[in-house]
Amino acid sequence: MQFRKIAIAADHAGRELKLQLKQFLADNHIPCRDFGVEDGETESVDYPDYAAPLASAVSRGEVDAGIAICGSGIGMAICANKFPGVRAVSAWDNWSCSKGREHNDSNVLCLASRQLSISQAMELVHLWLTTPYVGDRHEGRLQKLREIEQENFKSPH
Repeated sequence: MQFRKIAIAADHAGRELKLQLKQFLADNHIPCRDFGVEDGETESVDYPDYAAPLASAVSRGEVDAGIAICGSGIGMAICANKFPGVRAVSAWDNWSCSKGREHNDSNVLCLASRQLSISQAMELVHLWLTTPYVGDRHEGRLQKLREIEQENFKSPH
């Protein structure tokens, strides 16, 4: 596994899946920092309130990577990608998940709790955690992303 410490966060729609994935990470001896939603919270909440602290921790290097869960996985990805150095992907199957790591060196995995079963989500997390970035021709593309960030964002470092 390439990540030593993972952050995890969910809104109200992803709370139950987050609990299952936290246990999955623990079972695989992967330290996890929980950014909420709280385990007993059932009220509707706004996904940016949970995606932003997770993405900020990834951006600042406090954690190696993050897993963000909402109903569609899309809102979390949009929010997380606002942070320098974050490459969040919303993965829905093995192909999108593996390509997000192999080609894009994604460091935040966003999941759709309303579309994935627990077993599907665990399979995607395992795949994402174990798939290496291949570099090669993709490195030039990531360098272009870093240049875009430098032009449009202030660096967290």
